[in-house]
Amino acid sequence: MKVNVHAVNFNVDTKLVGFVQLRLDKLEKYYDRVVSSDVFFKLDNTSGKENKIAEVKVTVPGDEFIVKKQCKTFEEAVELAADSMERLLMKRKQKIRAHS
Repeated sequence: MKVNVHAVNFNVDTKLVGFVQLRLDKLEKYYDRVVSSDVFFKLDNTSGKENKIAEVKVTVPGDEFIVKKQCKTFEEAVELAADSMERLLMKRKQKIRAHS
């Protein structure tokens, strides 16, 4: 699956891109018709520790799912977002199965 990584106002290192690619490739186990995915990394301007935002957008035929998580690290945010995305994709798969 093609994963596009976008970092808003900073450069993302290759280790993080590799982590994102590996983690989002696992989504295809739950729903095999994923077209593409975009990951947006943003830094929140608050003084709190949890200022890293990861927004994961997954495109499937006829729909688009977006999950946004804010954590202390980008890896943790991606992990939580991917977990939520897995649940969304499983629901989608069951809904399609029920109609066919």
